[in-house]
Amino acid sequence: MHPDWQDFLKQQGAAITAGAVTGFGNAAAERAALQAGTVLCDLSHEGLILASGDDAAAFLHGQFTNDVQGLSEGDAQLNGYCAPKGRLLATFVLWHAKQGYLMQLPRELVEPVRKRLSMFVLRSKVKLEDVSDQWVRLGVAGPDAESLLRGHFGGVPERDMSTWHGGEAGKGVRIIRLSAQRFQLIGGPEAMQSAWNALAANGTKAGRSAWDWLGIHAGVPTVVPATQEAFVPQMVNFELIGGVSFRKGCYPGQEIVARTQYRGILKRRMALAHLEGGEAPLPGDAVYSAEFGDQAAGHIVNAAAAPAGGFDLLVVAQIDSLRGGKLTWKALDGPALDLRSLPYAVPFSESEELQRA
Repeated sequence: MHPDWQDFLKQQGAAITAGAVTGFGNAAAERAALQAGTVLCDLSHEGLILASGDDAAAFLHGQFTNDVQGLSEGDAQLNGYCAPKGRLLATFVLWHAKQGYLMQLPRELVEPVRKRLSMFVLRSKVKLEDVSDQWVRLGVAGPDAESLLRGHFGGVPERDMSTWHGGEAGKGVRIIRLSAQRFQLIGGPEAMQSAWNALAANGTKAGRSAWDWLGIHAGVPTVVPATQEAFVPQMVNFELIGGVSFRKGCYPGQEIVARTQYRGILKRRMALAHLEGGEAPLPGDAVYSAEFGDQAAGHIVNAAAAPAGGFDLLVVAQIDSLRGGKLTWKALDGPALDLRSLPYAVPFSESEELQRA
């Protein structure tokens, strides 16, 4: 975290643990804002890798699941990085800026991913840098997020996964539109302090768990160390949310990803679920169903505290188990998961979709 930004957040009442904002001293207000208001979240728990140089686009295009070379300057995309067996090592937002290509992913994955990518640069004119602390990132989400941003900056991106910067207040700040009610800002500490003060006047300051919860309800998976190489992209619905291109050239694991797509061999899918209780589930935890007995039917992808209590989570499980609608956490007789609807249709097969109240 940028030291000036960290000092600013502490002045705002932030509780910071291991470089992440855990809250602002009013958990009830934060939960209430997630249900009906607009939240403002520091994203320092996310890291940034900058890929620059003449060959950056071609190099990344040959490594990632999406069409990097087709990304115009100012646009963003969901993307993934796979091991040779087609299992995801990372999922991230990538955008094309003047400096090069910026990929945002969990901070604990920045150095391992940067180091692994560097092994394949060889003679390419590409520089890969950890720039996590050079810029400040904020998340703004809620029904009034767009109007608040327009009010301060004078404009916002018009399309999902596009970026915008402009206006007197927007100098040095880029806005990324993730969806209709979720935006991300990136800029220098001084400009972002001004933006924070303006937005916080009409929004609620919240910790990282709030932003995690919003991503879970958007159905966007985040691979973390505990789930690296656990899922092919389709298991986490990555092709359904624009994270995979099937028209681009080869990349590590591409053959397996393509075979999964076109041969109909996918046996697991990701669903949204709710878990009651006070014990927090963790990414990588096993889930069970009667159809598979003592053998795990799947695993948790991400989890976050739910505004009304308990936890909401993304879970990858056997499609047969999802059809049955009865999954449990930790053991076959463990706490039950209540399956919920994602904001997009998830196909079980060519004629079926997962639908839950």
